[in-house]
Amino acid sequence: MEFRDSPEEAAFRSQVRSFISSKFPSALKGVSAFEQPDDPEIAEAMKGWRTAVGKQGWTAPHWPKEYGGAGMSVIEQFVYSEEMAMARAPQTGGSGVQMLGPVLIRYGTEEQQREHLPRITSGEVQWCQGYSEPGSGSDLASLQTRAIRDGDDYVVNGQKIWTSGAHRADWMFLLARTDPNAPKHRGISMLLMDMKSPGISVQPLITLAGDHVFNQEFFDNVRVPAKNIVGEENRGWYVGAALLDFERSNIAGAIGHGHFVDDIVTMVKSAPAGAGLAHRLKRVRNELADRAVEAQIARLISYRLISIQKRGGVPNYEASMSKNYGAELGQRIASTGMHLLGMIGAVHHDSPMAIMKGRITHAYMSSVASTIAAGTSEVNRNVIATRGLGLPRS
Repeated sequence: MEFRDSPEEAAFRSQVRSFISSKFPSALKGVSAFEQPDDPEIAEAMKGWRTAVGKQGWTAPHWPKEYGGAGMSVIEQFVYSEEMAMARAPQTGGSGVQMLGPVLIRYGTEEQQREHLPRITSGEVQWCQGYSEPGSGSDLASLQTRAIRDGDDYVVNGQKIWTSGAHRADWMFLLARTDPNAPKHRGISMLLMDMKSPGISVQPLITLAGDHVFNQEFFDNVRVPAKNIVGEENRGWYVGAALLDFERSNIAGAIGHGHFVDDIVTMVKSAPAGAGLAHRLKRVRNELADRAVEAQIARLISYRLISIQKRGGVPNYEASMSKNYGAELGQRIASTGMHLLGMIGAVHHDSPMAIMKGRITHAYMSSVASTIAAGTSEVNRNVIATRGLGLPRS
């Protein structure tokens, strides 16, 4: 593994740092993700940041340049992600960049590409993903939302759940069953749905931490133009698996864990004597040191993944290792923070008594789902066991 930048990588890293230094809004510095939606100043700063990144051409780092992307190599994407994470700059683009764009580039019609890709890279249109259903999560292919062809439209009926950002999204890309008699993987199609279409009802799902991130949607005879199907009818399962060559190291998550540990240490050093943190630190000191070491290990795992990609490989079980380690580390850091806070950790973030604006308490509650979302720890351990260790399937 080579830890040093090549001359070309070093030059690109300098370019990214210069851009961040000149364009990153000061209003976003030190702002955690759960604070952003509720503050008009933060929302306006985020809009300006998305615009600045878009003008630089970096909204879609892994897309080919002919489609409005930056055409970065995986190592350039890694450098870009690492520098953004070090500056604590929030990501832009969302699922439109990471998921829909690659699908449209590979399978979309020229009309679909012309209509949607520029508005994704400009940040003009926000997308959400309509995949999971109440009875179809890990077994997504069992989904039951129907899309029945009626003339020039598909008529969609059903329900989606755990949809991030649906309450703010302009469009949704969803999987629906277009042939109920086909084997479950073969009767699914992908459709592009305007969220302003009649018959769509969006209901909030408030998390344990009090955040409105997720939603559930109900579709009652929603008409979607047939031209909005992506790829072939009944082949949506395979269309949905399309990806471009982007880095999968999760370096931003690893650096974020390190930042959180550093912030907890800073908080302890600056806390008033009456807070009682110094007394509890005597018991938690070694635990906090373990978290600092583990955050560095997470970063080294990310370096390993990007080194695989740099050599032309595709991380497989290694990506599952990174996901599990990072998700469980986030839970451990939050737990250590709560041990340090003691009873004051139960104070809600909107209280003037809340320490670190309630970040530790919020992380403690929100991290519960981290070992479920984006692939459960159990599924990832099966991948590690069978593909990494060569153990037989049970």
